[in-house]
Amino acid sequence: MKARIKWVDNAMFVAESGSGHAVVIDGPPEGGGRNMGMRPMEMLLMGTGACSAYDVLLILRKGRHQVADCICEVAAERADGVPSVFTNIHLHFIVSGDGLKEKVVKRAVQLSAEKYCSAAIMLGKTAEISHDFEIVSASGGEA
Repeated sequence: MKARIKWVDNAMFVAESGSGHAVVIDGPPEGGGRNMGMRPMEMLLMGTGACSAYDVLLILRKGRHQVADCICEVAAERADGVPSVFTNIHLHFIVSGDGLKEKVVKRAVQLSAEKYCSAAIMLGKTAEISHDFEIVSASGGEA
């Protein structure tokens, strides 16, 4: 896996993935940026949520469960001082579909957390990571 990060100006960079996708990364105004893109640590957090959500969705689909939507809301706390590593990360999954059973979704979340999500497992070396979920019917109400 490779990436290329090119400085634009001030605190702004353009990052290009090895697969050819690009994203703007920028700092806050108080750090010399213009707030034109995501912060690096935000990207790390979003990547972790996406990695885990991908796993959960893949596990459920492989089990032939009808998933209409999967949202992962991520909240994190960082250490005071430098380096300001993540100390706590919580992933909350909102999975919707008809006929989804709590046991099945719980297993998918656990498998992601314990076996498949490389990002969360790696960050778990410095942060306490927790997970929970809710199931919503495809028609919008609690399942």
